[in-house]
Amino acid sequence: MATDQYQHHDYFQIDDLLTEEHHLIRDSIRSWVKKNLSPIIEDQALKGEFPDHIIKELGEIGAFGPNIPKEYGGQGLDDISYGLIMQELERCDSGIRSTASV
Repeated sequence: MATDQYQHHDYFQIDDLLTEEHHLIRDSIRSWVKKNLSPIIEDQALKGEFPDHIIKELGEIGAFGPNIPKEYGGQGLDDISYGLIMQELERCDSGIRSTASV
């Protein structure tokens, strides 16, 4: 997918229930996905390759263990934040989301 054309309609007005922090997390991950994943993922899939360089970047954006408590090395985010991060990764590619969540 050379450009990210996905637009969803918020039928249940979930956005209204999110905190400012949730919006910030979701929007920053969405921006990263649009910039770094959307332009390359279709080509990678057609080649049957996984973009290995993305693993380090996923760590840098906090996609690994975001809801693990800080005392155990995580970010200590709530489960809604975790879900929003995974949802944004999933919007682009299930394999990328699986990599981040496993």
